[in-house]
Amino acid sequence: MNKKKIFNDPVYGFVTVPTELLFDLIEHPYFQRLRRIQQLGLTNFVYPGALHTRFHHALGAMHLMQLALRTLKDKGVTISVAEGEAAQIAILLHDIGHGPLSHALETSIFQDVPHEQLSLFLMERLDAQFGGKLRLAIEMFKGSYGRTFFHQLVSSQLDMDRLDYLNRDSFYTGVQEGRPGADRLIKMLQVVDERLVLEEKAVYSVENFLVSRRLMYWQVYLHKTVTSAEQMVIRVMQRARDLARAGVPVPGSSCLTYFLGRAVTLAEFQENAHILNHFVQLDDVDIWAAMKLWASHEDKVLSFLSQSLLNRQLFKIVISPDPYDEEFQLGIVELIAEHFALPPDEARQLMITGRLSNTAYDPSGHETINILTKLGKVVNVTEASDLPNIQALSQKVQKYYICYPKEIL
Repeated sequence: MNKKKIFNDPVYGFVTVPTELLFDLIEHPYFQRLRRIQQLGLTNFVYPGALHTRFHHALGAMHLMQLALRTLKDKGVTISVAEGEAAQIAILLHDIGHGPLSHALETSIFQDVPHEQLSLFLMERLDAQFGGKLRLAIEMFKGSYGRTFFHQLVSSQLDMDRLDYLNRDSFYTGVQEGRPGADRLIKMLQVVDERLVLEEKAVYSVENFLVSRRLMYWQVYLHKTVTSAEQMVIRVMQRARDLARAGVPVPGSSCLTYFLGRAVTLAEFQENAHILNHFVQLDDVDIWAAMKLWASHEDKVLSFLSQSLLNRQLFKIVISPDPYDEEFQLGIVELIAEHFALPPDEARQLMITGRLSNTAYDPSGHETINILTKLGKVVNVTEASDLPNIQALSQKVQKYYICYPKEIL
């Protein structure tokens, strides 16, 4: 069978799967699960077209990796067939450990289990199933492979993951300002001393990329209504978890109730293969099906949150440059308790506070964006640019929010 398949992607056109191993990985149930996990969680509550999946995103990132490798080869960088395939595998599988509905489960059910670590566990399991053929890809994913630029293409402040999700998310949300100019950035890639750099003429393209990223975060990912919806999902999962662990029956699929009933740590994921078996069955369908059941649960908090999400009756959210003081929060809790006839501890479950923060570029952080000047010197993009924008985009922006039911207004 010819496994060199072609996908028709609305963002890039035709996306090719160049090797049999890549095709077999795409066909694997672990990867097919990504079809049932939306890339942007509940962002479609604000942007109705944002219904694309992590499956779409992974294929798009693989396509951009192909373009990047081709560019580097054309500029004389030696990349073997094995390295090229491994880099595509690493980016294809970078999100394979993602849980349902954005990052909700990472903070509400698991005990600090990041999806990147789950992706690594699943890649190692796939490596065993495919007879060790993923070993090089895993080294690139972890950053332990000697040629650093491969890891930078997979995970850095200017990687194929970011370029695709900005491209794709702007396309599906209709936020055209979020387009990062991926084609030009990829054409400007170069390798110096096995590290990824950009040619000097790409400086303004980098600025455009960082501006696009900042816009997408505040207009899409951290949009106040999206934040309200996502925090409500986290809170409904926390409530279901607390009830289940207190012995109150909370219906749901077997894989969901497994995690609701116990606190699972990263070490347990690593040691117990049975836990990972439950995880790979979890997707968005489990969460929405559970909320349909919870909407009629006897627990008032669980049922109210579930009904509100199902009917898109989202909490009021108010943004402030400063944290909300305890006295103000207590006043909100009292209004909730009075309106819903709830004891204070349960009323507090219907008020959510938190912080939003975004840094478009961290010049001192992980895998900085470096520029190769015409004199042959490699410098941080903040030094290479004569524009004040990149300096401004390096500043962290923080906002504080409080969410509560609109019924108390």
